[in-house]
Amino acid sequence: MSNQSYESPFCTRYASREMQYLFSADKKFSTWRRLWVALARAEMELGLNVTQEQVDELAAHIDDIDYAAAAEYEKKFRHDVMAHVHTYGDACPKAAGIIHLGATSCYVGDNTDIIIMRDALTVVKRKLVKVIAQLAAFADRYKALPCLAYTHLQPAQLTTIGKRATLWCNELLMDLEDLDFRLSSLKLLGSKGTTGTQASFMELFEGDTDKIKTLEAKIAREMGFDAVVPVSGQTYSRKVDYQVCSVLAGIAQSAMKFSNDIRLMQSFKEMEEPFEKSQIGSSAMAYKRNPMRDERITSLARYVMCDVLNPAFTAGTQWFERTLDDSANKRISVAEAFLGTDAILNILLNVTDPDNGFVVYEKIIRRRVMAELPFMATENIMMDAVKKGGNRQELHEKIRQYSMQAGARVKQEGLDNNLCELILQDPMFMISKEEMDAIMKPENFIGRCPQQVEEFIAGCVAPVLEANGVSDDKAEISV
Repeated sequence: MSNQSYESPFCTRYASREMQYLFSADKKFSTWRRLWVALARAEMELGLNVTQEQVDELAAHIDDIDYAAAAEYEKKFRHDVMAHVHTYGDACPKAAGIIHLGATSCYVGDNTDIIIMRDALTVVKRKLVKVIAQLAAFADRYKALPCLAYTHLQPAQLTTIGKRATLWCNELLMDLEDLDFRLSSLKLLGSKGTTGTQASFMELFEGDTDKIKTLEAKIAREMGFDAVVPVSGQTYSRKVDYQVCSVLAGIAQSAMKFSNDIRLMQSFKEMEEPFEKSQIGSSAMAYKRNPMRDERITSLARYVMCDVLNPAFTAGTQWFERTLDDSANKRISVAEAFLGTDAILNILLNVTDPDNGFVVYEKIIRRRVMAELPFMATENIMMDAVKKGGNRQELHEKIRQYSMQAGARVKQEGLDNNLCELILQDPMFMISKEEMDAIMKPENFIGRCPQQVEEFIAGCVAPVLEANGVSDDKAEISV
């Protein structure tokens, strides 16, 4: 392998072979040929001078593409579609004269783009469902494990590890809903002609509108679609690229939220992503276990989220029936949005794998909870004292004073939180050590977390998994 020319990291480091194939030359140009076969077959069935022998010849040569010949033709014609028309014609001499009959370049170019986006969305969906399933299983496993919750990144009332995982999972479910909508609403461009008027097909079919509409329906069915776009210029609306890439950016947003939370929890030593036996965390600091997988998710997600601006600008700057300032941009931005999202999902599959995914350090989590729990328990302690005849306002003031003392002891002296001891020593609170211990159980402060997790899985996740099934995808990570 040469190291003297640029190679995309998506191919060498990040994206799966499956996703790379969908944006390969083989996929693109074989799909062009499948579209030419579908066009010829429909034209034959609707009475044009196209023979079964010609259709069969085209169908027999879908995959044997002579790229060297196509490159030579493109040098000559400066037109990629006509280069491949002639290359295909060389392989199919009997059918050479009817290839691309009545069509314009966007017949193969745009329809192929839609087909590839459909196939790529299907791969994304399959992996996304698997990640959702793994996260839901993780949430169920830790649904009752209390941990510190945070608002403003400051300790707040407790939650559970499993409940927090449902937040990640729910955002991915939202993304899946968006993906399903876009996938179900994708339509082929069809055979619209040079400016979307189908004038060339009016000529071919001598003004028979019904046959022209039937032609499109036949092509759509052969390519696996229910419909074509109702109206167009030469191209399908570039808003479609924006809408599809927006779904991918949504997945990236959810993944970044997840990965940032994991990175923070790893810094607290509460959880860790997988760390292999021979993995090196730092070239200088041998003891380090850096969250490199989740950092990579964050990095790739940033790219995908920014990339969606490309199809947004492209959609907004198309003039009238079409301009070609879309071509170079869309062939890069759409492909790389999918490759980036695929890479993100591969890492998510890895770190959420129930067999070798992230590790939960329950004792560290409990120690951190117990360091903050006295502050959270004060309202319960105060209410119990009021029930025994105490004055709520006086108790509140005492707790405020003791909390400041305990906080200063922790922050300024580096000692343990002694708020409970201060309260126990004050007869105003009328509380025994046994009563204090009964209150100071983290499980008393997690609200409905276990039930919320169970309800979420049963009501939201299970129907999705039942409807889609869970694949046996394993993470494909190169480095």
